Amino acid sequence: MTGETAQKFLSHHRRDLIAGIVEDKGMARALDLSEQFGVSTMTIRRDIDALARAQRLVRVHGGATRIEHVSRRVEEPGFETKLALQPSAKAEIARVAAERIAPGSAIGITAGTTTFQLVEHLRDIRNLTVVTNSIPVATALSADQRAGLQVVVTGGTPTRSNAIVGPLADRTLASLHLDQLFMGVHGMGELTGFTTPNLAEAQTNQAFIRSSSEVVVMTDSTKWEITGLGTIAPLADADVLITDDRLPAKALAVLERETAVVELVEATDSLDHPAGRPE
Repeated sequence: MTGETAQKFLSHHRRDLIAGIVEDKGMARALDLSEQFGVSTMTIRRDIDALARAQRLVRVHGGATRIEHVSRRVEEPGFETKLALQPSAKAEIARVAAERIAPGSAIGITAGTTTFQLVEHLRDIRNLTVVTNSIPVATALSADQRAGLQVVVTGGTPTRSNAIVGPLADRTLASLHLDQLFMGVHGMGELTGFTTPNLAEAQTNQAFIRSSSEVVVMTDSTKWEITGLGTIAPLADADVLITDDRLPAKALAVLERETAVVELVEATDSLDHPAGRPE
């Protein structure tokens, strides 16, 4: 066997092992695989790319996940459906998030039912500018005629979840400078980061992040290990993450390592989590 042939054999064997690890565990980090097989992370990324092309796994930021792990979670419920989920946790997350907003600031609010809860907490904040791609947020704030409130709505195309997305929204955001961004997400995970089922919405949220000095992610604990089709950003891009106190200990450890600040709020409504706090 020539050196080149031996190298190809080792590469194929390693890729088979990587595919097996991802299938067994559901996901794997490139850094961990690099240490396990004694090769560079660049080599592992090439292996993951090859396996993804062969449809044996799905390449995500920082590693790979099992195909079924992602495909089960690409559907996007409508706004009204999501509004009824985890209501007490979302309300408390919004209350805590609003405490971070200073009078006279310019903030961004992305689409989502958790971020929508912010609206009722903005009424007492003076001289506020709100930039949003959320139709419900824009509608609710536009009905508020008080002086000093300025509402800027991005142009674009509406989605099923009442978000306005697309190139027009992205270009609008590129010209703005926001003090804070309050962002909702469909899912979050150690390897996948923050995700959404809608690829155009992922790009618009990325434009929001680029325009903002501070990124505050608002999401309840049920979003952990839910994976949407498109990655918005890695966990480390969140300056602050506000969630409820029902996160598993392992998830909390990951978030505290990746995120500058993690704030937990109490979720007391038993209807939100009938099974209690996950272990």
